[in-house]
Amino acid sequence: MGIFNKSDKKIIAELCKKSEDISNEITNEIDELLVELKSDYEENKTVVSEFGDFVNELKTKLTPDDAEKLLEFTSKLTKVKRCARKGVEAVREIARDQRKATRETIREYQEYLHV
Repeated sequence: MGIFNKSDKKIIAELCKKSEDISNEITNEIDELLVELKSDYEENKTVVSEFGDFVNELKTKLTPDDAEKLLEFTSKLTKVKRCARKGVEAVREIARDQRKATRETIREYQEYLHV
């Protein structure tokens, strides 16, 4: 005889289903965000190099101070691009971790149901 009666197992099964539904909903939302974020990043990832090329064309037509300011701005844009790439990578890791947590949670519920 197991440690859970039929009523307990029914409650655990209902909790399992609810937990799985919530986890899957969160996973889907994260995946949608990741797709959107990756798409936006891919669409804009060449902007910094294009801007750098434009700055190189303009440098000779500007005063040295203005050229220096423009180069500093280009450097800041490069940092923004790096942050965007790290953001995409972070959301990808969150998506992976969420899927893993969902699988582990469901597996734990199944263990209780089969005890």
